Amino acid sequence: MARSRSSGRWLAEHFNDDYVRQAQAKGWRSRAVFKLAEIQQRDRILQPGMIVVDLGAAPGGWSQYAAEQVAPNGQVIALDLLPMEPLPGVTFLQGDFTAAETWRRLQDEVGGRAVDVVLSDMAPNMSGNRSVDQPRAMLLAELALEAAENLLNENGCFLTKLFQGEGFEAFQKQVRRRFARVATCKPKASRARSREVYLLAQGFKR
Repeated sequence: MARSRSSGRWLAEHFNDDYVRQAQAKGWRSRAVFKLAEIQQRDRILQPGMIVVDLGAAPGGWSQYAAEQVAPNGQVIALDLLPMEPLPGVTFLQGDFTAAETWRRLQDEVGGRAVDVVLSDMAPNMSGNRSVDQPRAMLLAELALEAAENLLNENGCFLTKLFQGEGFEAFQKQVRRRFARVATCKPKASRARSREVYLLAQGFKR
């Protein structure tokens, strides 16, 4: 099947991307790892021994990085609808984390312990229609927040992808009610044209 001009441009940009080349050279699952690494270097949200839940984890770049940061006694539990190849130090659960069965499996893995960090790099399959894509993206962020509120320990941390647009400010206000410190950032590895930013919420209030 012939590629469209837009997909051809995306492929050319992707394979000429310095972060893609660095990820391949260093054995990371995806270029997205550099976004989390920048946040970690600045805010130190991941520490040895922590329990981390990574929502929408596939192909596994964030889980891979998180597992290194929380080693040797920490645990990373990764969830995604898509399959994911095994990673050292990562327990992978395939399924919809909002479904009762997947949530039960997650609770079994956590084993009654409170989670230190909830990560979400989830995004919908973009159609190019902002009026459709933005509500889908905000819904994923809201679902991730709901999961974090049910999982995190006192003073826990929540990091999620957001897209600037309708619902963005209301979501920030919602998060501020439950966390002591909330900030947004755009890591250098985020493409300049993208509306994506990352919201980091620390100091969860139970």
